[in-house]
Parts: sequence; structure tokens; C-alpha cells
Amino acid sequence: MTAAVTVTDLSVSYGDVRALVDVSLRLAPGRVHGLVGMNGSGKSTLFKALTNAADLDHATVTGTVDVDRPAYVPQSEHVDWTFPVSVRDVVTMGRRGHTGILGRPRARDRAAVDAALARTGLTDLAGRQIGRLSGGQRRRAFVARGIAQEAEVILLDEPFAGVDAASQRDVSALLRELADEGRCILIATHDLPSVPALCDTVTMLHRSVVAHGTPAEVLTPETLVRTFGMDPTVPAVPAGPDVPAGPADPTPAPHPRTATPTVPPTPEETP
Repeated sequence: MTAAVTVTDLSVSYGDVRALVDVSLRLAPGRVHGLVGMNGSGKSTLFKALTNAADLDHATVTGTVDVDRPAYVPQSEHVDWTFPVSVRDVVTMGRRGHTGILGRPRARDRAAVDAALARTGLTDLAGRQIGRLSGGQRRRAFVARGIAQEAEVILLDEPFAGVDAASQRDVSALLRELADEGRCILIATHDLPSVPALCDTVTMLHRSVVAHGTPAEVLTPETLVRTFGMDPTVPAVPAGPDVPAGPADPTPAPHPRTATPTVPPTPEETP
């Protein structure tokens, strides 16, 4: 089976700080993949590499990344929810790779947006300001953006942080449906209890790949200790953004070509 994501010997350094070291991965389409690691393990840096993020221009990067049309669902705290854009506006951003930055949406673009809104259950909320949605609805809005983008790979950064159990079930069911249709879903998460039920494969990351395989193969006391340096009997794993060690890893900056810089752009807008 052809891989949807192939990472070969990827290393990323910010000055003297090594964020990723010789990471290699092959992720198949039609699967939900989990990326698990503590803060500073390199999860966010890997996502930046997969989406060709602008702030990696300031890093030293070696190795290769091959990813098939990625879409990105950001962490909640990386979005200015007060920005005056509607749910429809956010989903329409996914069409910019088809219309161009200055292009006006055409009938087929509007149809793709309508279909994505319907698929994610947001049609009735399309005119609502994005910040007025619940946590689960916000996640679905950005997944809808990826659907409208016609992305083959959807990357989600801590999708279950700050959402209630019902919303987590809804988002999980949607991601499973998208994977069953052939998309590659990659979730960076601290929420270990959600991983076995949702993920087909898991990659444990601590700057390098600690282990990769099925949840049963990977979520063992030994790999948890190697990944987190913790007693695996402790159930709580703190959630939060990936903060690579050292001061040299910059806070992600708005993409210079994004028309609405406070909402993270789709990867297709990246030069």
C-alpha cells in the first residue's frame, strides 16, 4: 500500500536545540494514527514539517518529508476566537488552494463548502461567528475546512483538549468515518485513554521515534516510561501545547500570505 505520509531521517534543530532526531515514519491511508509524547517531545515540530510551516525557515532541517495534500486542525489556544469570521468563512479558506489567494469562490467551491458543512453537522451554524461555537463544534469547523480542501491527510493537534465527552465521541466518530473513506488521519494527543479505541497505529515520540505499532503493541509500561519518564500506573497525563526545550524554538507566527492571519492557514497557502 502506498503511504500517505513518508518521513525519512528527519532532524530539526533550532540553533543548538535538537527538536527532532532521525525521525522516520510511513503512515498508510485509510487509518487513524496517533502521535503521543510529552511536551517538548517534538510533536508540534513534526506537524510544522508536515505542513511546511513558515517558521521552520529559521530552523536547520535535514531529511525528507512526503505528504499528500495535508490539512491542519490547530490547537484551540493557537486561534484568536474573537476574530470576526463566520464558520462558513473558515471552511471556505479550505478552497484557497483551488481558487488562489485572491480568487473568488466559484459555484463548485461553494458546493464543496456546503457539502463539508453538512458532513460535519454545521450547516445551521454556518453564519455564526467562529468563537461562538462550543469546543467540539470548533474542532468540527476546522475538520470541515480540511474536507472542503479535499485533503488526503488531516493533522489534528490535541483535538480533544477542552471538549466534553459527548463532543469527543462526535469528533472521534467523524474522524473514523473519514479514515474509512481512505483519508489518513494523524492525531497528536496527550489523551492516552482515547488512543486504543480510536487509533489503528500509534507512534511514541521523544524527539526520536520510541516505538511504532498498534496500540496493544506500543502502549506498554516500558514504552510509557521511555516516552514520558513516568510511572505508567499514574493515569493523568497533562494536556497542553508542545513546547520544545530551550528558548530557541519560536512561537508560530502568522503566515505572511494569509488574508486572515489570526486563523491558521491551510497548508496549501504555504509557499
